[in-house]
Amino acid sequence: MDGIETISSLRTQFEILGVRTGMTLAVHSSMSSLGYVVGGAPAIILALEDALGSEGTLAMPTHTGDLTDPAGWSDPPVPEAWHATIRAAMPAFRQDLTPSRGMGIIPETFRKQEGTRRSYHPCVSWAARGPHAEAITADHGLAMSQGERSPLARLYELDTYVLLIGVGYDRNTSFHLAEYRCALAPQKRCRRGAPMPSEEGTRWATYPDIYWYDRDFEEIGAAFEAAGHGRVGSVGSAECRLFSQPRLVDFATRWMNEHRTLA
Repeated sequence: MDGIETISSLRTQFEILGVRTGMTLAVHSSMSSLGYVVGGAPAIILALEDALGSEGTLAMPTHTGDLTDPAGWSDPPVPEAWHATIRAAMPAFRQDLTPSRGMGIIPETFRKQEGTRRSYHPCVSWAARGPHAEAITADHGLAMSQGERSPLARLYELDTYVLLIGVGYDRNTSFHLAEYRCALAPQKRCRRGAPMPSEEGTRWATYPDIYWYDRDFEEIGAAFEAAGHGRVGSVGSAECRLFSQPRLVDFATRWMNEHRTLA
C-alpha cells in the first residue's frame, strides 16, 4: 500500500537495494525519513534482521557525546563555571544504562534489544547483534577511540557493508577510521576526557586521540560515488545508500592524503 511500510515491505526494499543474507551491515539512519512505518523503529530493525538472516550481523553506532569534556560542548554550551562540577559529578559510562545521544531512535532501540552487544567506550561505543557481534564490540580501546582498536577497524576486517537510511555521508562514521590512517594523523593529536570507573567510584580520565574533522565528508562521499562505488535507491520515503566499508575507508584515506592540509 502506497505511503505505509511494514516489516515485509521494508525487507523487500532492503533486499532490492542489495542487503543480503549473511552480510555484516553497519547502519546509520533517520527514522523520520522513511515515512509511516507500522511498528516504528522495532519494525525497521526486524526488517533488517530478516534480510540479513541468522548468519548476518547488524551493527549501529551508539555514541554518547555528552560523556565528554564540557569545555568542548557547543550544542548546547554550558557556562565555564560549571565545568569542574560536571567533570566531578558525571556518571561513568554503563553499557546497559547510558543512552546514546544524537544517533536517533533506531540505534537507541537496537542497543536495548535482547542479545545485542555494546562496546565499552565512554564516547564512541557501537552496538552489534549476530555471529560477529562479540568480535566487533570486544576490546574497544579508550585511546585513539575510532582507530585500530575500535569497532570501525573490526568492521573493516569483516568486509562490512554500510547502509545509510535517509542520512548523508556526513553521518558516516567510517570516514573517521580513514582519518586515523591518513598521513596527517600524527600531526592531529589531542587529549580527550571522560568519566571512568575506579575503585573509589568515578574519576575523570584523559586519553590520547586525534581531532576529527567532518566538514569534507559529503565531498568525499560524492567523489566516492562519482568513481562508481556504491548503490543508491529508495526504501519507503528515504533515499538510501549501500556500499563496502573497506572500499570506502581505502578511498577516503587516499582522498585525505591528496586533499587535506593542516591549515
